[in-house]
Amino acid sequence: MSCGVALAVSLLLSDPSVALAAALPPPAADAPVSVADEPLFAEIVTRSSAMRGIVSTWLAAGAADNAAFGVSPEFELLQRGTALLAERDMQAHLVLKERGTDGDLKCILRGIAEDMPLKVAAVAAATTPAERRVALEELHYLLNDNVEVITAPPQPEV
Repeated sequence: MSCGVALAVSLLLSDPSVALAAALPPPAADAPVSVADEPLFAEIVTRSSAMRGIVSTWLAAGAADNAAFGVSPEFELLQRGTALLAERDMQAHLVLKERGTDGDLKCILRGIAEDMPLKVAAVAAATTPAERRVALEELHYLLNDNVEVITAPPQPEV
């Protein structure tokens, strides 16, 4: 028995997870691949997660009760951040479109890119605390969706 085979056998016998992984069939050549680790998509997840956290903090702190919230410097920073995030989402949509893969994610990212400015504008335009709260909650959900659609395991196309 060669040294390489002996080493492989000893590794297989010593760690059950190696044996389990070796027993799995290789993925199909046309199996969907996750894009979550690609730089553009990872940046979207990072930015969206950070902004989601900020919006969560605002909601918990009652920022919606502040009539001047939509023109505050903090909100203006978020507006700029979401504009950049929407651009990145559209870039990601175009990347996937160019590849000809992942129809669902491609469409969802385009929808998020188009919807993000509308959600931010709704926060700025809200005239009552209740309207601001709903608008902030909807923005929070959209930011959360942005993270979840990218990090969800890819599904085969139907």
